[in-house]
Amino acid sequence: MNDTGSAPRAPEVVAPGSVDRLVDRFGRVHTDLRLSVTDRCTLRCTYCMPLDATFKPREELLTFDECVRVVTVAAGLGVRSVRVTGGEPLLRVGLPDLIARLVAVPGIEEVALTTNGLLLGAQAAALRGAGLHRLNVSLDALDDETFRRIARADGLERVLAGLEAASAAGFTGIRVNAVSIRGITEAQAVPLARHCRRGGFHLRFIEFMPLDAESAWSGAQVLTGHEVRQILERELGPLVPAPGADPGQPAVDWRFADGSLVGFIDPVSHPFCDRCDRLRLTADGQFRNCLFSTSEWDARAVLRAGGDDLDARLARLLLDCTAAKLAAHGIGDPDFERPARAMYQIGG
Repeated sequence: MNDTGSAPRAPEVVAPGSVDRLVDRFGRVHTDLRLSVTDRCTLRCTYCMPLDATFKPREELLTFDECVRVVTVAAGLGVRSVRVTGGEPLLRVGLPDLIARLVAVPGIEEVALTTNGLLLGAQAAALRGAGLHRLNVSLDALDDETFRRIARADGLERVLAGLEAASAAGFTGIRVNAVSIRGITEAQAVPLARHCRRGGFHLRFIEFMPLDAESAWSGAQVLTGHEVRQILERELGPLVPAPGADPGQPAVDWRFADGSLVGFIDPVSHPFCDRCDRLRLTADGQFRNCLFSTSEWDARAVLRAGGDDLDARLARLLLDCTAAKLAAHGIGDPDFERPARAMYQIGG
């Protein structure tokens, strides 16, 4: 079962060429849209954005009406889940109103939110009231020094308070995402696992990807999921593969003897491109078919041009974006090209 209580949905693979579904030339059916609502953030995490980040002017960001229009068109093409991201999405004024509108879009079965948790304590109840189905909270370390080293700001206690507030508001199946960086986070794995087991959170470790704005990434910094799993097993006992995992998710779940889950998202050491079912819309209205895409499709221009055939043109843009998706992101290939945008500009 997934976090909303329904059976996990396997990623579809069908013959390419469908005109009413988001199917790429490899037969992958896209049912998941990552919707960024801002590029601004309360932190400056090293793997995501620079200290001196510059942000898009407000008028270049999509309005809530525009976001809902795009999601409505995407739902008509088979998109069933929307993940709201940033930057830090809770910085966007009135976000619970957008959540409620997205939940109401016909065809959308799940609306989730990824947040760094700093503002969650004040907004958790409103998000729950708006109908948000699921939360992902980023938390890379459980000691202040390591938290500050990665986030380049204070805030650990506020994140922990945000998690407590989310639980109190009635959210279940909360996912905690921790980026693993060699030489920095090895000592955080066990404390994070213990904390999440106590709190009933679903911890997931994510390999460090080449999306940092300062272009400091190297393969030597990648602490693999396999290595993190070995650390956990040495201290906390054996892990076994979790049956019934949702194959549409990027994480591979393992289970401790007490039944608690821990997931590993390994885009560098074990890419999952063959089962990727997601597309992205940046805060400034650009469709992307991969985190590492070097091309974008301008939905904002279509939206603001207007016209009677607006929905048809948005649909065509989505179909074209999907059709152009490559077989894999290519990290590690000799000709791999980093995207021009960093994570905070794309949407996590």
